[in-house]
Amino acid sequence: MLIDSHCHLEYKGLVEDQARVLDRARQAGVGGFLSISTRQREWGQVIATAEREADVWASVGIHPHEADGHADLGEAALLEAAAHPRVIAIGETGLDYYYDHSDRETQQALFRRHIAVSRTTGLPIIIHTRDAEDDTAAILRDEMEQGAFPALIHCFTASADFARTVLDLGLSISLSGIVTFKNARDLQAIAADIPQERLLVETDAPFLAPIPHRGQVCEPAFVADTARFIAALRGTSPEALAETTTANFRRLFAKAAL
Repeated sequence: MLIDSHCHLEYKGLVEDQARVLDRARQAGVGGFLSISTRQREWGQVIATAEREADVWASVGIHPHEADGHADLGEAALLEAAAHPRVIAIGETGLDYYYDHSDRETQQALFRRHIAVSRTTGLPIIIHTRDAEDDTAAILRDEMEQGAFPALIHCFTASADFARTVLDLGLSISLSGIVTFKNARDLQAIAADIPQERLLVETDAPFLAPIPHRGQVCEPAFVADTARFIAALRGTSPEALAETTTANFRRLFAKAAL
């Protein structure tokens, strides 16, 4: 059984046919879904889906693109939402300097606020980072010195140096369909070397459909294609990779078992 550790079930492309999207994934061997929020107004939707579907869990957080619109969001709002029994993660949050849709200092402040909530609740923080390796690493180091917290770099596309940094800090790494792309040679080399106990898989659906589905709306079912590709990179079987990544998910997101 596989778990899609990062999908956006309320996004256009999936939400219109959500029941069938989930059924297709289950038929492909996907037995769990972490539905990710990116704005406060989505929290109720992702939680409602998680309440309705026994194999779906929810996250609460603010994507760095949305930081300017949530600059005043305090820890209390996140803590209140995180107390829901179906919420098992904080995020996604982090830094995105590629698009710079939000002020960088606002992104950083909100990122630190999410980390504080992760530390308080013990729920893993799901981190988005793009073209912001140095600042992401600096914040993670600084915050870890103030007290450890569980964390995951989702949709990893960064450098090998950054991978070593976050692994040394105790973080896990999740790989999306990007790893299957023909021009992703550097990422494929990193994927082959991630310690077994730190590896997760995801789709980031409805985005980033893996080969052989490039150009399509990405669905959680496609995590099986990504997992098969990663298994081949690592010289293991798809079944073994599924067992490993599912065990890693359940260990990291321990609230999912409650």
